[in-house]
Amino acid sequence: MTGKVRLNAPRHKAFAALGAPRFRRFFAGQALSILGTWVQSVAMSWLVYRLTGSAVLLGVTAFLSQAPQLVISPLAGLFIDRFDRRRLFLCVQALMIAQAALLAAITALGVVTPAHLVGLAALFGVLNSVDTPLRQSMLGGMVEDRALLRNAIALNASLFNSARFVGPPLAGLILSFTSESWCFAINAASFLGVAFAVWRQPPQPPSGASGGMAEAFRQGLAFAWNNQTIRTLLFSVAALNLAGSAYGVLMPILAKEGFAGDASTLGWLLGATGGGALAATLLVATRQRLEQLLRLVIMGWGCAALGLGGLGLSPSLTPALAAAFCIGLGISSVNVSTNALLQSMAPDAIRGRVISYFTALRFGMDALGGLAAGAMAAGLGVAGTLGLEAGLVAAGALAMATLSRRIKATEA
Repeated sequence: MTGKVRLNAPRHKAFAALGAPRFRRFFAGQALSILGTWVQSVAMSWLVYRLTGSAVLLGVTAFLSQAPQLVISPLAGLFIDRFDRRRLFLCVQALMIAQAALLAAITALGVVTPAHLVGLAALFGVLNSVDTPLRQSMLGGMVEDRALLRNAIALNASLFNSARFVGPPLAGLILSFTSESWCFAINAASFLGVAFAVWRQPPQPPSGASGGMAEAFRQGLAFAWNNQTIRTLLFSVAALNLAGSAYGVLMPILAKEGFAGDASTLGWLLGATGGGALAATLLVATRQRLEQLLRLVIMGWGCAALGLGGLGLSPSLTPALAAAFCIGLGISSVNVSTNALLQSMAPDAIRGRVISYFTALRFGMDALGGLAAGAMAAGLGVAGTLGLEAGLVAAGALAMATLSRRIKATEA
């Protein structure tokens, strides 16, 4: 394996992978599941702020819902490569249904406390640390034609980003007419569709990881570290999601205090970032060559910097929505382009581990950045925190422009 990226395969139609029955069923179930997760996420942040009014606690719950990715996802990659992925997936879905159902029950009964929310956010983070890389690594077993894998990856990413666009406004609408408990119950039910789709599929046996667990872990790390392109892209994802993650934690504060809005306002702000993320996915789907995807990575860094700065300076909701769209476009351009490159480079036997490193850094650093942003906002204010992060991301854009030239020279 030389590590050269082969991205010059013939192009397929935008929805070609949906011709594979297994992927088509998974895609439909995944649509409901991801939408439900976003509805729960928005309701959770709104409930935390409604009960406590604390920016710090917003950061803590956001941190706990994602931070376990840093530690658990790389370890999950070992199990993903060694065990039947179908059976593992069904077990994880059962636990995620239980978490959402418990959250719905205690909220509906009026006994929910901040401690409950912190604990259940942490439980979600642990389960999601296995679920996220597992879903990504299963895509290869759902399309018989290997040429369709990249298209399946793009469609899967577009589904996630479409849910980001639709889910927050939908959550705001639901909250306007009902309560947070209904959002949590909807999420619990949403897992059933994707679980049923995978239950109907044949097993996905281990992909052939050799040696003991420690040796398999070292093999995965060595592959990622010794390949300059993979190493650089992973560092890029880690740095951007660490430095640019303030917007998510601060959105409830902007919605309620900055723009005198309600849950619906929060939904529109988060939906705007989802719209930008969806646009980024479509851009990635139309680009196949290494230099095109690297150009999107650099563009994404710059776009995220502009969006963060613009959000902090927005005097009203309309320019804030435009800035939020820009943030979503930028960060997702980096994340989705990197995912496509990594899955193209990783061999089957090690794909679960490589993707687990990506998800660990993508979501774990997002969690760390969100925790820091919540603490900084208590002292610097929302505008000051966003301005600081905009400056850091702008510096990162310049660094990636330099590093991308080295990657092109290496892969030429």
